[in-house]
Amino acid sequence: MSELTWTDQDKRAVDTARILAADAVQKVGNGHPGTAISLAPIAYLLYQKVMNTDPADDKWIGRDRFVLSAGHASILQYSQLFLGGLGLELSDIASLRTYGSLTPGHPEYGHTKFIECTTGPLGAGISNAVGMAMAARRERGLYDPEAAGPYGASPFDHFVYAVAGDGCMQEGVQSEASSLAGTQELGNLIVIYDDNRITIEGDTKIAFGEDVSKRYEAYGWHVQHVDWTNGGTEYAEDVQAVYDAILEAQKVTDKPSLIHLSTIIGWPLPTLQGKEKIHGSAIGADEIGRVKELLGFTDEPFAIEDDIVAYTRGSLAERGKAARAAWDEAFAAWSSANPEGKTLLDRVLAGKLPDDLTLPVYEAGSKATRAASGEVLTALAPQLPELWGGSADLAGSNNTTMKGEPSFLPADRTTDEWPGGPYGRTLHFGVREHAMGGIVNGINLSGLTRAYGGTFFVFADYMRPPVRLASLSHVPSIFVWTHDSIGVGEDGPTHQPVEHLAAYRAIPGLAIVRPSDANEVAVAWREILTQTDAPAGLILTRQNTRIVDRTSGEFASAEGLVKGAYVLKEASSAPKVILIGTGSEVEVALAAQAALEAEGVPTRVVSMPCQEWFDEQDDVYRNEVLPPEVSARVSVEAGISLGWAKYVGDKGRSVSLDHYGASGKGTLLFTEFGITSDAVVAAAKESLNA
Repeated sequence: MSELTWTDQDKRAVDTARILAADAVQKVGNGHPGTAISLAPIAYLLYQKVMNTDPADDKWIGRDRFVLSAGHASILQYSQLFLGGLGLELSDIASLRTYGSLTPGHPEYGHTKFIECTTGPLGAGISNAVGMAMAARRERGLYDPEAAGPYGASPFDHFVYAVAGDGCMQEGVQSEASSLAGTQELGNLIVIYDDNRITIEGDTKIAFGEDVSKRYEAYGWHVQHVDWTNGGTEYAEDVQAVYDAILEAQKVTDKPSLIHLSTIIGWPLPTLQGKEKIHGSAIGADEIGRVKELLGFTDEPFAIEDDIVAYTRGSLAERGKAARAAWDEAFAAWSSANPEGKTLLDRVLAGKLPDDLTLPVYEAGSKATRAASGEVLTALAPQLPELWGGSADLAGSNNTTMKGEPSFLPADRTTDEWPGGPYGRTLHFGVREHAMGGIVNGINLSGLTRAYGGTFFVFADYMRPPVRLASLSHVPSIFVWTHDSIGVGEDGPTHQPVEHLAAYRAIPGLAIVRPSDANEVAVAWREILTQTDAPAGLILTRQNTRIVDRTSGEFASAEGLVKGAYVLKEASSAPKVILIGTGSEVEVALAAQAALEAEGVPTRVVSMPCQEWFDEQDDVYRNEVLPPEVSARVSVEAGISLGWAKYVGDKGRSVSLDHYGASGKGTLLFTEFGITSDAVVAAAKESLNA
């Protein structure tokens, strides 16, 4: 076992981090200092003695990842970024939780360098970390499949470290993700669980009583316990024991590892250690003065020693330089031996699709958009090796499996139905929608592949938090949501989304794309894949929808989808009415157009698969599609009408579904609930007369 080098300077650096946490929270008047103070040795150990980090390059492929799942303790990580010279200065620490600072209340990806993901919602970071660990294995299999030797032999190998707290361990998403991590045997994932037995409401025994270590053993994790409380008899920060546990965890290649660390929150605060007050409140000037006296610091805010900062920055720079040099040599050898892999990697890092990418083209007919999506994915598979994904136990219904592609599974987990191996590309998330969203985000945050995850649209309710975080963080995750309306049919109202389109359109930065036919599906996939700084939800039907004949000249090209909305079929003359549809209801709009035209009412049909993309177009284009002088407008969508007023205007009408569905044949339900061409015609006439 390697001996840890832990000098007096290292001890002083740890205490410096404690003081920075206390002063920063005190200055702003709010925050979470307790965990940051007691866990300072762990964060310092990881950054200064364990992880491979290059201070000059926060996007280095070979870096180890650090995820602070207990994101409220953000100053714990910020202090190490400052001490390590990783993009933060003392002024940033002093600006904690203030507007415009690089040190917001919770870590934010893309806002602060070396922050790997946005955390704060407890447990979410664990699901992201699981995704990053899965991504690392897939990346090795994709780019360096012939790599010989143990983990670490390929330049695409790295460890993922996460710090979680008692709150994380109570959240369901943590349980979902950790269960899957055990199933996937993710030996590159190491989670340190800070068991300090305190949450906002006090002692965790009032709501949390299970043995977490045994639970994780049941998940299939390698579990170690380090008890700094020595059974409650004496507190001693045994950093060597944690270091040894990390080294042991690194050797376990067939299981993720949990290091269960028992601590006292806020140690070594003289009077407030172990108290719930310091979980989420400023410590107070008197207590800060006492702890500074105890640790030998001047009772002045942010009065730290320059030589300690020089030491920590120099040490990390030296370690990072050595790690980077070794990695660069290995990467150069890989590049020379794998020119095709290097070409693929360069394209993926540039966020580009192949210039000769081809998509399926569909003739007139009928096909469910979920079925078309599955065919498009199968066509994309050989062209985009970096693309992979799956469903939350609904692959056959969501059509998320690329035909013939192996499953991403440990060898002992494959089945006759799902053959594959550790480097496969068909993902099986199990019935875990929330974790699926976080894992997909983690995979895409890793940056060398592109992942999607699918479920029924109604169950998107279970995964809204990670979708919101993807939007907030500009992560290009792809969410495939099928069975998008009462067209689901006999499964009834529990499985029929009604309010979901409006609810998901309400998330800023998320594109909701609901194609009307198979050709729009193909274009939608390509367009979503070109967007590398925002997530998208692809909304697909269970039932067949009409594929219009795009070659006849009667209908516009599906390429119009890229602008969010386009004139699918023009009126016989200057339009007096505009019908706007999405998804399967575009077919209803086309039938209504035929009826109105037969009555001498020139009618335009607009397909609007994505409101968000349409809103991004300039005024000229939007006015071409929806001329302001045509005030008679009708939207038709099998969901609530909320959000359509901005497109149909004061005189417009919406044919919608503002109540829950029922169990019955989907075609019958459309008729029974008035999502029909007759209803659209009637609404158009009302709008004309308004």
